[in-house]
Amino acid sequence: MKNIVVLISGSGSNLQALINAEAKGQLGGRISLVVSNKKAAYGLVRAAEANIPTLVRTLKEYKDNGKSREDYDRDLAAHIEATQTPDLIVLAGWMHILSPAFIDQFRDKIINLHPALPGELDGAHAIDRAYEEFKAGTRTRTGIMVHHVIPEVDKGDPILTMEIPCVAGDTLETLEERIHAAEHQILPRAVRLVLQHGNDAL
Repeated sequence: MKNIVVLISGSGSNLQALINAEAKGQLGGRISLVVSNKKAAYGLVRAAEANIPTLVRTLKEYKDNGKSREDYDRDLAAHIEATQTPDLIVLAGWMHILSPAFIDQFRDKIINLHPALPGELDGAHAIDRAYEEFKAGTRTRTGIMVHHVIPEVDKGDPILTMEIPCVAGDTLETLEERIHAAEHQILPRAVRLVLQHGNDAL
């Protein structure tokens, strides 16, 4: 059974989609660890309810001790490698830009879910920015992608993408709901695809 490590920062709704897919035998591996960089992330509760081990490690603890972001990334990578030997690391709402200190340890084994299409709205607040452009009349659709992680933010090769239309009368909340519902479909599919086919999944 292939090992999957999931990194989260918040509510963990995409983690729940992965947990549900694993329970149905549709994930292609098992979630062996959930890592959060936020102590209060509800995703930790979801993991505990599914009997998945968790690890909380905050950047603030490192900063408070005079250590750098690279120190944090390097230590986290070393811990994951030593305890899990993961076949795949999934960033599912992980709000921390990983440096090469982490990425180089798991080259071609990290994927990320991003709420925008390739080449559009890279970085944070992608849904908010898409909605603002929709309101301004310059955008009629947005989308989501799961992509390989490289040091350049949201620039890795896409694995799966899905367009999401912006609909007349949309609020930020209704657009977010459609995007999140689509994320819950696409992320488990992408995980299974990568575990089955590796980089040939591109």
